[in-house]
Amino acid sequence: MATIDLDRLVKRYGQTTVVHGIDLSIQEGEFVVLVGPSGCGKSTTLRMIAGLEEISDGRILIDGRVVNDLQPKDRNIAMVFQNYAIYPHMSVADNIAFGLYRSKLSKSEKRARVEQVAEILGLSHLLERRPSALSGGQRQRVAIGRAMVRDPAAFLFDEPLSNLDAQLRAQMRIEIKRLHHRLGTTSVFVTHDQVEAMTMADRIVVMRDGRILQVGSPLDLYEKPVDVFTARFIGSPTMNLLPARLGEGGADLSLGGRVRVPYASATTSDILVGVRPQDLVPESGGTEGMTVSGTVAVVETLGSETLVHVEGAGQTVVGSIPGRQVPRIGDRLTLHAPSDRLYFFDKATERALAAP
Repeated sequence: MATIDLDRLVKRYGQTTVVHGIDLSIQEGEFVVLVGPSGCGKSTTLRMIAGLEEISDGRILIDGRVVNDLQPKDRNIAMVFQNYAIYPHMSVADNIAFGLYRSKLSKSEKRARVEQVAEILGLSHLLERRPSALSGGQRQRVAIGRAMVRDPAAFLFDEPLSNLDAQLRAQMRIEIKRLHHRLGTTSVFVTHDQVEAMTMADRIVVMRDGRILQVGSPLDLYEKPVDVFTARFIGSPTMNLLPARLGEGGADLSLGGRVRVPYASATTSDILVGVRPQDLVPESGGTEGMTVSGTVAVVETLGSETLVHVEGAGQTVVGSIPGRQVPRIGDRLTLHAPSDRLYFFDKATERALAAP
């Protein structure tokens, strides 16, 4: 296991800066997920840690040692790629063993290491097969096995599940998390999928335009987003954000109604009031909080709940109806969210006014 520290890390391509002096400390045994939209710099950051991209400025430290000038092979880090990068002409056993190509272990020791890794990954019965005879999930496990067999100080995962279908992605998320729990190896995982980030990470790093916006546990980011981007990016379906104007003792919503604002530090009187769809449910007699009335425009039936898109005053909000009640399009519906489930943001800066 290893610690990984990024100290004012910068990456430039010519005159274009794609990573803007980020700082991050990853502890021993931690599973950290870098998440953000395409082009935010997360994969570039991972490749700099691996040594596959040169650093323009700043430092990378692994176990306290600066590795800026070390070759990838000398960093004791293993990387799992999006496209598997396994050899089609080799058997599963040979693909896994390729991770020991430069090792000075004897043939018997290498074979024992391969068999041990294959057992952990459930590949023991597939060792003689070629990759063409494997499923996508099995190929990904082979790629992970080739990284594991080296017993590295840290694992780097570059969107390894994006080529799998939904069911396999869910299965591989569980398998990778179990593997991390068993091995305890420091891991850095890159994805654009917030569901992967929420379900796998010890800590999530939200990135945008080459900068880190927020770092925290999945629940910290879900419950206490520091800005509008993080609030909308973390959580599915995305958070509703409704324009409002601060007044005496509260804020008037553009779609009608008034909400109490327990704090006010906005740069202007224009704010955004956020509410997650799961917290906006059919009215149950509550008075404190937000109440929205309108016409049902879209119904998404998920089984355990039904998501409803309600239109009113020229705006649409998404709410949730627990259970198997399914309203009809065109029905009038009133939704309510309690005060303690509302989020408040400065409309000009898009920063949270305070933790809700």
